[in-house]
Amino acid sequence: MKNKNLSWVGALFVFALLLWCTAVTPGKVADPATYTCAVYSTFFSLLPPVIAIVLALNTKEVYTSLLVGIASGALLYANGNLELALNTLFFNEDGGMITKLSDSGNVGILAFLVMLGILVALMNKAGGSAAFGRWASTHIHSRAGAQFATLLLGVMIFVDDYFNCLTVGSVMRPVTDRQKVSRAKLAYLIDSTAAPICIIAPVSSWAAAVTSSVPAGSGINGFTMFLRTIPYNYYAVMTVVMSLFLIFTGAEFGPMKLNEDNAKNGDLFTTADRPYGDDVDDGNDTNGHVIDLIAPVLVLIAACIFGMVYTGGFFEGVDFITAFADCNASAGLVLGSSIALLFTFVFYRVRGVMTFQDFAACIPEGFKAMVSPMLILSLAWTLSGMTGLLGAKYYVANLLGSSAAALQYLLPFIIFLVAVFLAFATGTSWGTFSILIPIVCQAFPDGEMLVVSIAACLSGAVCGDHCSPISDTTIMASAGAHCSHVNHVSTQLPYAITAAACSAVCYIITGLAQAVLGSRASLVTSLVLLVVAIVLELAVLGVIRAHTRAKTSGDAV
Repeated sequence: MKNKNLSWVGALFVFALLLWCTAVTPGKVADPATYTCAVYSTFFSLLPPVIAIVLALNTKEVYTSLLVGIASGALLYANGNLELALNTLFFNEDGGMITKLSDSGNVGILAFLVMLGILVALMNKAGGSAAFGRWASTHIHSRAGAQFATLLLGVMIFVDDYFNCLTVGSVMRPVTDRQKVSRAKLAYLIDSTAAPICIIAPVSSWAAAVTSSVPAGSGINGFTMFLRTIPYNYYAVMTVVMSLFLIFTGAEFGPMKLNEDNAKNGDLFTTADRPYGDDVDDGNDTNGHVIDLIAPVLVLIAACIFGMVYTGGFFEGVDFITAFADCNASAGLVLGSSIALLFTFVFYRVRGVMTFQDFAACIPEGFKAMVSPMLILSLAWTLSGMTGLLGAKYYVANLLGSSAAALQYLLPFIIFLVAVFLAFATGTSWGTFSILIPIVCQAFPDGEMLVVSIAACLSGAVCGDHCSPISDTTIMASAGAHCSHVNHVSTQLPYAITAAACSAVCYIITGLAQAVLGSRASLVTSLVLLVVAIVLELAVLGVIRAHTRAKTSGDAV
């Protein structure tokens, strides 16, 4: 009770202080071009993202944390004046929420997410996902084949992680069940080809989100930056390499080994907790066909590529590579998804697998499925705008400019760890890199170290998201595999930690390599370092496999 009373006293004191500030400071800005707040380009300019991070770590609730961070930024910009703070939060022309949501590029990303959700709902309603699973089960006759097919399908559905999780699980679950692959392993494969694939796929909602997170004044095209980060995105690449190693060597370790051993003996679940029951594919859904899944997915991918090169000027004489690099990713994805949505509607109506009423019912369902990422993006964009209004970029640039050169080259490693921790605690990779990328862009305004540092941020965000039990993709992967969520997290964690440890070492190596090469670092450098990273991980996995075999042999004796 005493603590509760103290909280009320503190809240009343803060409110009284804000009322006093409102009374003694102007509520309007006479000349926005010359206006600067009291904390402009000082340590306090970093308070909004810091408050958002600290709250997210303590409450595990990213939406409220981001909103409080935004509100604190508006108050700092307004010097405590409530009237000016409210106007700044919503209507400031450089960083307000309404301004961010009226930006055509940002709205385009939101529209793309909605259309993706509708497409997933349509394919599930038409029965295409279930039909593809039954078809695959008649052509795959080994455990390795079932797992590789799951991985391959996950790689093919690279447009969005939600799209991936919602589709791969329902398609491949009957196939892996017949080949006695544990539900925990299926969930791991789904999770390993969701965010890790989307973060290195240029034609994806993630590419558009990263592009929008790169500040306009950073001196580089956001999409070009995304392409350059791909070779340095060690965790994403290592996760895929690890999945392939586990599939084709049959090596398992940690809790996953017990799940796989039990699956070979007929127990696909291992745990007593079976939230979906002993579900099996009974083959009763005969309305859908394989083409009902394949055709919309292929059209979606092709149409998105078409839309992106179209916005880049390909049909006006620009070569394909240049058009792809200079495209408007947001506009291109909207064009592509709208074409795919129109095609899917016509295709399903011609085939007679869906009525107009069914199609209309899928529209709100698809929208509801995408509310969470849309809300996170909207708040993260506004938080970035608040830090820009406070001059945080200039403070960070000056701070890092005066630091030792050796420390700067350790920053990719530090950024990776910070992103892992933040994404793990909050369960959102989008929120993580949306907060950190603008800060990273001020630490390294240009050069190869900017690319490496942003890649470390993206890689860490995906890693933390991959490990987090409250991550939306982790939860959706469990649901897609019909696996106990706690079991999925516990079996996946040793694999994710192994890839994360290898990635952290590689970011130290990469930072030191940049220190030696300086301006001579190039694309070839990034590819060589990527090969080194893969070799390092394979060596570590080889050691773990040998140790596991030795332990198993010892236990058997």
